[in-house]
Amino acid sequence: MSRIGVFVCHCGLNIAKTVRVSELVEFARTLPDVVVAEEYKFMCSTPGQELIQNDIKKYKLDRVIVAACSPLMHEKTFRKVIAATGLNQYLLTIVNVREQTSWVTSDIEVGTAKGKALINGAVYRARLLSPLVSRVIDVNPDIVVVGGGIAGIQAALELADTGKQVYLVEKSPTIGGHMAQFDKTFPTLDCSACILTPKMDAVLQHKNIKMMTYCEVTEVKGYVGNFDIIVKQKARYVDHDKCNACLACTEKCPGKGVSEWDEGLAKKKAISIPFPQAVPQKPVIDRDSCTFFLKGKCRLCEKVCEQKAIDFEQQDTFVNIKAGAIIVATGYDLMDTKPLVQYGYGKLPGVYSALEVERLFNSAGPTGGKVTLRDGSEPKSIAILHCIGSRDKNNHEHCSRVCCMYSLKFAHLFKEKTSADVYQFYIDMRAAGKGYEEFYNRIIEEDVKFIRGKGARITESKEEPGRLVVEAEDTITTKFINLPVDMVVLSPAIVPRADAKDVQRMFNLSSDKHGFFMERHPKLAPLSTMTEGVFIAGVCQGPKDIPDTVAQALGAAAEVLTIVSKDKMELEATTAIVNPAVCCGCQNCVRVCPYGAPSFNEQKNVCEINEALCKGCGQCAAACPTSAIIARHFTNEQVLAEIEGLMEY
Repeated sequence: MSRIGVFVCHCGLNIAKTVRVSELVEFARTLPDVVVAEEYKFMCSTPGQELIQNDIKKYKLDRVIVAACSPLMHEKTFRKVIAATGLNQYLLTIVNVREQTSWVTSDIEVGTAKGKALINGAVYRARLLSPLVSRVIDVNPDIVVVGGGIAGIQAALELADTGKQVYLVEKSPTIGGHMAQFDKTFPTLDCSACILTPKMDAVLQHKNIKMMTYCEVTEVKGYVGNFDIIVKQKARYVDHDKCNACLACTEKCPGKGVSEWDEGLAKKKAISIPFPQAVPQKPVIDRDSCTFFLKGKCRLCEKVCEQKAIDFEQQDTFVNIKAGAIIVATGYDLMDTKPLVQYGYGKLPGVYSALEVERLFNSAGPTGGKVTLRDGSEPKSIAILHCIGSRDKNNHEHCSRVCCMYSLKFAHLFKEKTSADVYQFYIDMRAAGKGYEEFYNRIIEEDVKFIRGKGARITESKEEPGRLVVEAEDTITTKFINLPVDMVVLSPAIVPRADAKDVQRMFNLSSDKHGFFMERHPKLAPLSTMTEGVFIAGVCQGPKDIPDTVAQALGAAAEVLTIVSKDKMELEATTAIVNPAVCCGCQNCVRVCPYGAPSFNEQKNVCEINEALCKGCGQCAAACPTSAIIARHFTNEQVLAEIEGLMEY
């Protein structure tokens, strides 16, 4: 005979609004083996927890049922509550009467009836629960940070300063990310390079950081505390160990390619560094523009290199890294606005994207910081169009958060560097950050003209060849506008990187409907993911500004330290196991497991499960045709008993 306690939470009015909680409690008291049933406004609060603990001791309970919110929210909380009384933490059942009941109906009769059914099923199952023992594993103290933008840099530095070994993996030949392309940052108008480049150098000089540029993660195996990561070092055709960064090769190289760093506004040498302050200050050869790789001739860089660092035979290599935790900070892209043909980007030479304008403003950019059109002339009138592709049901519904503010920054810099009239076409101004509203008011005083209306179309002027016309509706005056200008700046939607889906699959992450990586919980675990030991930071999680990105990086570093600062850690015990006497070796479990926990032992002709990888999802047990797999805590007997309880109510 079991001694079961049932504790029902009001969750304020989240549950109590559409479920009669007192009726659930009275019902629970009538069920066999239930010796006590209680209710409380907030069962997860300190008084609620004490209520449970006191009743466990008073009534000598050996099973506890908490009817409250999703187990994703507070299962760990209530496990600790009952474990503190000496009861095995796995003798707990969470009944989800918030998400599965009160939040999916407005009918109090339906909600109350479903709540009773769920509690009845939980009582049937609770009788069959068994104590489980968690496993303890060793933890590797090293960390891998994927992405070398400001988020990755900040996280790596914080972790390295604690004495941990950090591997910073970046796809580009330099760290810095998009922030290194900027001229100034809003709202303080600090020089972006002045903020960032000292941190980039700190990464280079830090004894605890292994900086791996021009590299990609190709495979991730293992589990929290013991990840096994394979990183591909792409062939640079320059031996960076021999190279002394004299850059004589870049001066003599005759090959010309398009500078991705300057957003295609300038050419680059076939052997080059992305920009003068790049870290590391060592060049890479671009096969697509190198005369030797294209025609089999030249090799001039090889001749002028006194260090003999040029190596045209260099191949991609692979490095195996073991780590206890991972931070994914892979950043973002800007939406390609060419498909939005109404704006003429890519066809009308006077139309620029936001990052192109950043490079025009930058003193290390293609024009040395001088604002000129593609024909070399200075614009006399400029229109900045907000929300291109953002807040648009036909493209990207989300707000990109920073566009209003960097558009205001552009207006200030245009006023500072030119004598042009500057127009802002906006839907509504979003200036919610610290100092942002003040910055907005400052720009208004600089004689920037604001037009409340989204730019609808850009065409070539028929009256003035070479000029552009912005068509829009001013929603304040309700008049249609045809504004002639010399230059149009588009503020495109911030979108996930082009390779985000590949990264998502590799690290076993979830994504939201916009494609950004999804956190475990939007409020309580905004940096954790559903893959334990893998954390996210920066714009890969969603659009945000630099301060929020840095804050997330610091938070992710703190989360990682809760893992790698321990020598050992406890693993979840609700995993699957295989009964080899019944296993037929069909390998259904191997095929359906999203975590790679099952494997086939060819010598024994049976499947085996790595419990460290298993997350207890139960897919393998459901797919097993011979019931050889037992999902602990959710055995067939326990699940069938719960179904019986649901059906009997």
